Amino acid sequence: MRLQLSTWAEAEAYLEEKNGIIMPIGSTEQHGPNGLIGTDALTADAIAIEVADRANAMVAPVIPVGMAQHHMAFSGSITLRPTTLVQVIRDNVQSLAKHGFRRFYFLNGHGGNISTINTAFQEIHAESSLEGGEGGIDCALRNWWIGPEVKKLSGELYGDKEGYHATPSEVSVTQYLFPEAIKDVAMEPAPKMPPRIGDATDYRNRYPDGRMSSDPSLASPQAGARIFEAAVDFLVGDYQEFASGE
Repeated sequence: MRLQLSTWAEAEAYLEEKNGIIMPIGSTEQHGPNGLIGTDALTADAIAIEVADRANAMVAPVIPVGMAQHHMAFSGSITLRPTTLVQVIRDNVQSLAKHGFRRFYFLNGHGGNISTINTAFQEIHAESSLEGGEGGIDCALRNWWIGPEVKKLSGELYGDKEGYHATPSEVSVTQYLFPEAIKDVAMEPAPKMPPRIGDATDYRNRYPDGRMSSDPSLASPQAGARIFEAAVDFLVGDYQEFASGE
């Protein structure tokens, strides 16, 4: 059930029975030679919508821009400062909490968001503890790729060519979701380097075409379909357990 496609009366009826909601969050940043700039937001949103459908849950609009300052040397990337993203998350949660939502399941598509999302959770709880804000709020963070079957598939399909950013796994999922946007780009193997995140200039110098030890030329929509299903299968059960309060 998509909040954006619901009426206020439908949202009110949902809240009479449930108080959980799935919160997709991603990023808008470069993803190497053949990866879509919207990869992290597009994958998180599509997976969240499917999880919500199968779990009979509400899903909020995706937060499409995240903490991606290290990608800003690549054209088209957009970032929020960590402090801004904390406030965006806080305001989304508190707006929905005013209506009765209490269990917020953030389904994340961007590794660079993780520390900021966790900081936002602490700010939300601190406000309740210190300033008498909305109480009883429970927030959880899940990256869509955390399921054991997704990790197994990525290992079987790509091995050490999965890398750390602009991975064949995430590019495969976008190719499955948006076959009309598949990019056929020739590329040489990326050098194997340990991941290191500094500022945008440092990142561009270390990873000139945006990849981090990955080979997204191996991506395919067929693999993307398998990875998507594996992610959804795991997250449906995980969300239901979280929403039940257990």
